[in-house]
Amino acid sequence: MKDSLKPGIEYNFSFTITKSKLVPALYPESDEFQGMPNVFATGYMVGLIEWTCIQAINPHLNWPEEQTVGTHINVSHVAATPAGLTVTVKTKLVEVDGKRLVFDVEAHDNLDIITRGKHERFIINKEKFDNRMNGKLKKAGI
Repeated sequence: MKDSLKPGIEYNFSFTITKSKLVPALYPESDEFQGMPNVFATGYMVGLIEWTCIQAINPHLNWPEEQTVGTHINVSHVAATPAGLTVTVKTKLVEVDGKRLVFDVEAHDNLDIITRGKHERFIINKEKFDNRMNGKLKKAGI
């Protein structure tokens, strides 16, 4: 990681919600999800938060050798967003503890705040991480 990776880094990212990011698209195999409302899925919201945090800190890492993985998320999904609205995620890096990074996060859809909370990421060495995952697959017989 670079010396520039310090608390205070802020980043905003906007994404227009499409039908592919609505609840029924989350698990097309699930009959239960197919019958749910056509609104931005919480699972995709979490992914959008992660994407924004990654974009915020990648310039401060030795990317792609160093990357981050999400390790904790603490958010509430407090307002529904239909397709066609744009969601803007605002992140602020508030803590750097070795390889552990903590962000304050917030997102809105121009009409409502849809989430606020915290997200934690951990810096990894991509090659070492991939090697561990390949070992796990081998151990599982996959």
